[in-house]
Amino acid sequence: MEVHEKIKFIRQFKGWSQEQMAEKLQMSLNGYAKIEHGKVDICSKLEKISKILGVEVAQLFGLSEKNVCHFLENSQNVIYLHNDINHDQQYQHNAIDQTTYKHELEKAHLIIEQKDKEIVYLKEINKHELEKADLIIEQKDKEIVSLKEMIELMKKQA
Repeated sequence: MEVHEKIKFIRQFKGWSQEQMAEKLQMSLNGYAKIEHGKVDICSKLEKISKILGVEVAQLFGLSEKNVCHFLENSQNVIYLHNDINHDQQYQHNAIDQTTYKHELEKAHLIIEQKDKEIVYLKEINKHELEKADLIIEQKDKEIVSLKEMIELMKKQA
């Protein structure tokens, strides 16, 4: 994962929009979007970005696909980043509103539930369309048989 992808991941993880992040960095939305798309050299902005995201600059370089984020509900609302490569646990105290994450989780479950309903609905539509197609094919087969019979009758009359 590239640094710009990690920045985007952490921003989304915090539930912030690109607009909010650009505002926090006191820059234009387009300028910030270029950072997330890897189109800008971000070395000059890394310290400010890491401070806003609440992570060390080194974490932006150290995060990898093998990192696992564990949310521990405790009185201090601590995020632990467990690195599977060297099994070192780093933590950072962060003011996390657990109800926000629970709400986001509920929203995700509702979205999944809705998607499941849509899948069932689309399967039902597909089933009906296949039944209609079968009826049309059956009707066309009957028409072909009738036309063949008509051709045979015309041959006998000729």
